[in-house]
Amino acid sequence: MFVALACCLLWAAPILADNGTHKFTLVIDAGHGGHDAGAVGAISKEKNINLSVALAFGRLVETNCPDVRVVYTRKTDVFIPLQTRADIANNSKADLFISIHTNALPKGRVARGAETYTLGMARADANLEVAKRENSVITYEANYREVYEGFDPNKVESYIIFELMQDKYMQQSVELARLIQQQYVNHAGRNNKGVHQAGFLVLRKTSMPAVLTELGFISTPEEERYLNSEQGIRQMSQSLYNGFVNYRAKHDKKAPAPRLMADEGGTGRGKGTTPTEPAPTDTSARRKADPQPHTTGGTDAAGRTKGSTRSDLPTYKVQLFVADRPLKDGDRRFCGLKGVGCYRENGMYKYTYGKSTDYNEARRLQRSIADKFSNTFIVAFRDDKRMDLQEALRITRSK
Repeated sequence: MFVALACCLLWAAPILADNGTHKFTLVIDAGHGGHDAGAVGAISKEKNINLSVALAFGRLVETNCPDVRVVYTRKTDVFIPLQTRADIANNSKADLFISIHTNALPKGRVARGAETYTLGMARADANLEVAKRENSVITYEANYREVYEGFDPNKVESYIIFELMQDKYMQQSVELARLIQQQYVNHAGRNNKGVHQAGFLVLRKTSMPAVLTELGFISTPEEERYLNSEQGIRQMSQSLYNGFVNYRAKHDKKAPAPRLMADEGGTGRGKGTTPTEPAPTDTSARRKADPQPHTTGGTDAAGRTKGSTRSDLPTYKVQLFVADRPLKDGDRRFCGLKGVGCYRENGMYKYTYGKSTDYNEARRLQRSIADKFSNTFIVAFRDDKRMDLQEALRITRSK
């Protein structure tokens, strides 16, 4: 019996704002949901704040940008795995992905303000702690170690993966984050906590410019009251909207002149903050220029390695699915892919595609076949034997 998902089956259908056809697609992701409450405050839960702001933000786009297709990862109080959220964005061929969250600190600590993250290696302990908290949602999933390639959200060493990753959308993501932060300060009068990088799994899996924004601190009483108020929801959703339309005006040639929201309910709380454009606190520009580790020529269209492969380095492959028997070349379950490999483990036949000593190359190959195989992950080998992915990444980084 074939035990994997059918190769062309999508995990989740996107929740569309309408059935029209639009060129520009925005995916709005309300973090957490269902049995995953996120951070919990004295009077509310993070999942509900996130959803309220996400829906208000989406309504503004739908009303004022009819040529934009809005896709929601959720519109109700339901649990959506991180992988599925990214799948929704990728399968929708989104132009932008914005994930909405609410921050928290341990009891006794107080902070105020909003911050926005792009994908990367956290350069500060505080940023790493935010990533750990948001990534811990995967532990609600029974098979999370396999789906997320052995990633443990609570172990610092798991975050090595983000030091090796190179995101071609980094510059655009940082620009979007800056524009959102600018609106939080200028429009809503929020304290500016800045633009940062950190290792968020939901951003790692997306194939477009993407940011994760933290609206404020549910653990600070006045912040929690604000984020649950009509004013707070209005101002934060308007800030996201203004940031979005300003970004689109720069990157979509067919976009009409941006129509910005003015807050009719007041001037915003916390006025007096200097309205300067926030700069990223992490070295995104330097990371973008970092050389790719041990590139061996990449792979060709069939996933075969080009050039030589250093035998002392781990190799990375994309695992497609698992079957309980060997399959013949050209089997329909390969969806037309050529050069599919196989290894046997625990009595099962596991089929892979491509081979490279460059982890980023394996990720690019993974994305290139996402329309046919939506539930793949990367596996590592050394001397033709499967090894722990985190150990492989440590070896790659040290060479």
